[in-house]
Amino acid sequence: MANEIVFNVLEHEMVPEHFLLDEEEAAQVLRKLGITKDQLPKIKRSDAAVQVLENIYGPIEVGSIIKIIRKSLTADQFVVYRLVIGG
Repeated sequence: MANEIVFNVLEHEMVPEHFLLDEEEAAQVLRKLGITKDQLPKIKRSDAAVQVLENIYGPIEVGSIIKIIRKSLTADQFVVYRLVIGG
């Protein structure tokens, strides 16, 4: 298989948790933030974390939204969102 994952980057202690949002969750996030998809920071489909997520969720389409939960010393956790783009 050409897309076989040799190393799961999501298991590394320095990589934050990544989750694929379904369409309903994505719409709720955009409404809550008062923005459009195009206003989100981007993440490429070729990103190692997205490749691992595809093994979990199946193919991830351009335009999907990834939720990333980072650990924070001051806020416990910090949630960010990324729009999947080509590449």
